[in-house]
Amino acid sequence: MVRHYTMKGQKKRKKREERYHKEEEEEGDDAVDDEPTHVEVEEEAAAGKRAKTEGEAQGGGQVQVGDLDGIPISLSSDTSKTKGGVIFVLEKASLEVAKVGKTYQILNSEDHGNFLRKNNKNPADYRPDIVYQALLMILDSPLNKAGRLRAVYVKTDKGVLFEVKPHVRIPRTYKRFAGIMLQLLQKLSITAVGKREKLLRVIKNPVTQYLPLNSRKIGFSYSSEKLVEMRDYVATVPDNTDLVFVVGAMAHGKIESDYIEDFIAGKLFMCHSI
Repeated sequence: MVRHYTMKGQKKRKKREERYHKEEEEEGDDAVDDEPTHVEVEEEAAAGKRAKTEGEAQGGGQVQVGDLDGIPISLSSDTSKTKGGVIFVLEKASLEVAKVGKTYQILNSEDHGNFLRKNNKNPADYRPDIVYQALLMILDSPLNKAGRLRAVYVKTDKGVLFEVKPHVRIPRTYKRFAGIMLQLLQKLSITAVGKREKLLRVIKNPVTQYLPLNSRKIGFSYSSEKLVEMRDYVATVPDNTDLVFVVGAMAHGKIESDYIEDFIAGKLFMCHSI
């Protein structure tokens, strides 16, 4: 019998393939979906206990698990139904995983300055705190509380794309945030406690396949000569048009994406104006 041999380099090509969370395949595997990841938001665990206690008191021993604390319900108002939604895309986010000592960590300029210099890397380029602050502002905004925020996508400077659900409550400390980002990039998804919903998950590129067809893609840039008042700019957009705001989440440079239709310079978080 002749043995079949594979070409050299075939295994290496497989390793370079894009890794992302295949939600459709995992839906049929209850053993995987029902297992929550071990990195969870602190408020969620406490909320599960409160929901269980309240369910037993109201339902005569039957547990009625409500929405998890720390994952607020988006308010369903008339304006959220009649007006278009808003999507944020954070480009070039500094979220790089490296083995420092004996553990894997998200590199940042403050804690890993010496490590980065030894590896001939500029510490000023490693600023994961920028995407952290941006996510806090977006998810805590009146825009999101009014139910107008449709989705948030983050693309790292290494090309990894992941989705953040609008009802996720980001941890209030950077250390917890870095732990969740590390878990996400290694396991490809973060699952809510007691639920099968993926709160964060790595998805397949490009981001344009997830954007509405009737949306207007707008990029923010300090170098843009088009300085606008956000309230006036948004007023010119038809009510049935979704807005996609593309924001750079890096310390230096500018975003360069061919799907952006217009670059403006204006106040970034105009959540009160929409």
